[in-house]
Amino acid sequence: MKYALLTLALLIYTPLTAPHTTQAAEKTTAVADHLQEISVTIRAQSSEGSGVAFSRGGSTWIWTAAHVVAGLRQTRGVVDPATGTMRTIVEFQDAQVVKALIEKGRTVGRIEIDAEVIRYSGAEHGEDLALLRVRKNDFLKTSTRFYLGENIPSLGTRLLHCGSLMGHRQGSHSMTAGIMSQSGRLIGKKVYDQISCQAFPGSSGGGVYLEDGRYMGMLVRGARVQGFNLIVPIRRMRKWAKHAGIEWSINPKAEMPSDKELANLPIEDVGSNFAKPSK
Repeated sequence: MKYALLTLALLIYTPLTAPHTTQAAEKTTAVADHLQEISVTIRAQSSEGSGVAFSRGGSTWIWTAAHVVAGLRQTRGVVDPATGTMRTIVEFQDAQVVKALIEKGRTVGRIEIDAEVIRYSGAEHGEDLALLRVRKNDFLKTSTRFYLGENIPSLGTRLLHCGSLMGHRQGSHSMTAGIMSQSGRLIGKKVYDQISCQAFPGSSGGGVYLEDGRYMGMLVRGARVQGFNLIVPIRRMRKWAKHAGIEWSINPKAEMPSDKELANLPIEDVGSNFAKPSK
């Protein structure tokens, strides 16, 4: 009799918990797979960092930190035909986007492809943000989902980071977890949010996400004490993107410019102190 009661108890108990557990595990796996797909390594001569890809207009675009690609910046002087005076042109060499290929739990190869710097705001006097375009059309089919909500995620909100911790050979597609530790850290005239996700050299430019996979900021600074890292929050990225003429790179409802209009934009933004920081 006691065995029959035990069997009945198991039959009653199992259906109440198993579906929920299975759904949660499937959701976690789906988010992890998505972050793996959109995360890439950025190589810029001797520098390596992380990047996050999104697709639009038949191209693959990459958000990364400006200091990752700063070594690609070059200047040259040209004579302005209208005035006869010298002026300085800022140019960038191509960065290399490295995408690791993983199957059945093993790295099976890597794809390396060139990407041009489209918009850049330096780390020292600007926003430490850069937008790249992969030279090959339709390089990746998957796309980042940006958090566009007005509310700042509250303290304690669970977060995920995915990046190339220690570079593409050792740590590409590494994932760490943490929480929102504090928001609105004011350093100089720039606003950062503080997170506890673990990060290492190579993480710069990598995405920080809500648990559902929505991108809510870019990791740009770390401290010697692990678990104290700073991100450029998505609200600050959106403000600069609008100022820089690339709002479409975050907001899918914003109209995308033509290639000609895009080419007419200056690559480097030298006036990025365009608004008072929002806390």
